[in-house]
Amino acid sequence: MTIERIIKKFEENHPGEDTTMLRLAYDFALEAHSGQLRKTGEPYIQHPLHTAFLLAEIKADLPTIIAGLIHDVPEDTDKTIEDVQKNFGEEVATLVAGITKLGKIKYRGIERYRENLKKMFLAMAADIRVIFIKFCDRLHNLRTLEGLPPAKQKRIAQETLEIYAPIAGMLGIWRLKWQLEDLCFKYLYPEKFQELEQEYEVEKKAERNQYFQKIKKELLPRLAETNLNYDLEVRFKHLYSIYQKMQRKDRKFDEIYDVFALRIIVPTIDDCYKALGIIHTIWRPKPNRFKDYIAVPKPNGYRSLHTTIFGPEGKAVEFQIRTQEMHEESLYGLAAHWYYKARNQNGLQPHWVKEIIDIQKEISDTSELIKNIKLDIFNDRIFVFSPKGDVFELPEYSTPIDFAYAVHTNIGNQATGAIVNDRLAKLDQELKNGDLVEIITDKGRQYPNRDWLKFAKTKRARDRIKQFAKKSPIENFKRFLPGRKKE
Repeated sequence: MTIERIIKKFEENHPGEDTTMLRLAYDFALEAHSGQLRKTGEPYIQHPLHTAFLLAEIKADLPTIIAGLIHDVPEDTDKTIEDVQKNFGEEVATLVAGITKLGKIKYRGIERYRENLKKMFLAMAADIRVIFIKFCDRLHNLRTLEGLPPAKQKRIAQETLEIYAPIAGMLGIWRLKWQLEDLCFKYLYPEKFQELEQEYEVEKKAERNQYFQKIKKELLPRLAETNLNYDLEVRFKHLYSIYQKMQRKDRKFDEIYDVFALRIIVPTIDDCYKALGIIHTIWRPKPNRFKDYIAVPKPNGYRSLHTTIFGPEGKAVEFQIRTQEMHEESLYGLAAHWYYKARNQNGLQPHWVKEIIDIQKEISDTSELIKNIKLDIFNDRIFVFSPKGDVFELPEYSTPIDFAYAVHTNIGNQATGAIVNDRLAKLDQELKNGDLVEIITDKGRQYPNRDWLKFAKTKRARDRIKQFAKKSPIENFKRFLPGRKKE
């Protein structure tokens, strides 16, 4: 890797921007790491160069790439954070300091894992670009794990799979997430990795390519009739995601139908829906497999249309339809959102990052913190709507009682039922993305039902139910019944 490649990639994404500081950062890092070698035997400077190039690929801004080039300098050389600040300013120094702090925590089992996770979130709270740098640093380390002993390889891979990959997914940076997961898969489950790689990459590749040609033969003439500008490409599932699906659904490789999807990239949102209409006129769509993430994006910002159709030979095939901007956001997530929408805004964060900060303020015990974070944050998120059109973000599998407490504590305490999509629903019904939810309340009711704890999913709902149920006269009476567990 060379500094010239990094500068060229940066200029592709930021034409006209001055790159003088990039070259100065390279000279600074080269001098600081002079004579240092990595475990693989290559000059140490190659690691920060690769980290910086990965950052340039996800369209990171200039301070982030500079920080990527010098991120190991204060920890591994005689140069200090003060030297960094003097040469490159406070913004770069703050990013480098954030990376240095994260680097001090090593994975040593579950307790250290919890501490590391907490550090990650604290770093995000300060400046989410620190996490971008950490992901790219970790990805290059994984690519060069062969220089380390097997035990250390597995430790780093396990840490990445448990901590970094899930957070990359939460931030929508799928391009990095997939690479992190597949490299970890290779080191943690080498036999299964090789077996799946042989079946997926070698044995089935020709068969998939032939099927792709059949789809193109039917689709391209119809697209041409509409004068639609488009790019059509095939997107293959990554090995670890296939392995996970096989494990989760107890299926063999041949039973996983969505190992690849067709992706259509068009200029505008209107074109997305036009392309969808063309696809549905050629092939019959599979019921309940259409998802409009343009109208209702995922919490991490992901936007696209997804539809599964019965294609040639009756095989199920998924299509993803999106604009170029949506496509880059799907690859680079919040990093791309930063590039497109907020290049001049510091502190860009998704809602759940702020939610974690709120949880941290309430909970000082780390194990309790992680339990609550894993309950509320690591689950997939859904959007539901109030009758007024307000949008509420909840964990997947949430119920109307979670929604009620998200709106207001009194709404939760007084809830007696719900109307979901204009139909009566019970308070324990599982909500879906895009549901319209109205809570039926009884103004005379003062206290929640403790049995709601059986299906409440969010920390807020569970805390409020416990808090107010204790004040209920009925609950106080129940405490004295035989066999009732005292609290």
